[in-house]
Parts: sequence; C-alpha cells; structure tokens
Amino acid sequence: MLAIIESELIPVKIEIKKLSEADDQDVFEMIQEIGLGENGFTTNFPECDLEEFKNSLPRLVQISGGIDLPDGYVPQTIYWMYVNGYPVAYGKLRHRLTKHLMLYGGHVGYIVRPSERGKGYGKLFLHEIIKAAKDIGMDQLLITCDEDNIRSRKVVEGNNGKLDVVDDGICRYWIKI
Repeated sequence: MLAIIESELIPVKIEIKKLSEADDQDVFEMIQEIGLGENGFTTNFPECDLEEFKNSLPRLVQISGGIDLPDGYVPQTIYWMYVNGYPVAYGKLRHRLTKHLMLYGGHVGYIVRPSERGKGYGKLFLHEIIKAAKDIGMDQLLITCDEDNIRSRKVVEGNNGKLDVVDDGICRYWIKI
C-alpha cells in the first residue's frame, strides 16, 4: 500500500493480526492511549498494568474460540491493525448476535488510537474486518453506532454499509459481504 505524505508517495505496510497471548508492550501502550473507550466502544483490557494486560490475553483467546463463554456472550475475535509495525487500531468481530447485540453492538466494534485519527485508518480497518468475517463464513454484518457519531457513520458508509434504521439515537447498518 502507498500513502501520500507531504506530497510524496511513501510505502506503507498494513498488517491485521489476531490477538494472541504473545501481544506485548506496543499493544498495551495503544490500549493505554485509547483508555476505556468512547462513543459506545468499550475496551476489554486492563489499561493500568502491563502484567495484568498480559494476564488477560489467554482468556480473550479462549473467548474468540467460544470456550467457556459466560451466559449472553458470543465468540469474539479481537484484531489489531499495524501500520509500519506500529499498532494504530483494534476491533472486535463477534461471530454471531444475541438479541441485545441486534439492538446495540452488532457484529463489529472498532477504535483508532487518538494520535492516529483522521488518517483513513478506520475505513481501512473496517474493510479488513469485513474480509476476516468473510473468511469465517459470514455473509453480512450488523454495525451499530451513535447517531451523532458522524466519523463512524462515514467509515461504515464508506464500506458499503446500508442504513437500516435509526432507533433511539442508534444507527443500525448492514454490510453484505
């Protein structure tokens, strides 16, 4: 991939990686920068202590495989997006929906670290999550966001999201894969 930076074409290496037990300091620093989340997106991670973060990873790997899920949970894979080896975003792909997720949450949640926003990474990351969903056999995705979250709405619409309904301030978009 190439990016235009200060009127020059510069090669950019984009990688999407699944959460693993080997994730370390660089991802932890992104989690710290993101904090507890915003606009309806919440993080799954301890953000104050690297060891707590690392200790949380094995359980999250289990959840992605549907192992020992608590009531009301669904398998959920977490992905990191790296640009030139630097983590810039992360997202969750829920493999199926509950009644609650049909109303709010949907199949996908994502967030770009604050220092990397406004660079098109959200749109690119969602595109990659859509490909990951196809790879596990999904044929459509529900994505929800707050009605006033214009940036997120543009990201979803930029990935062929079709607005189904706005209900109580929540937009529900469907993306056919």
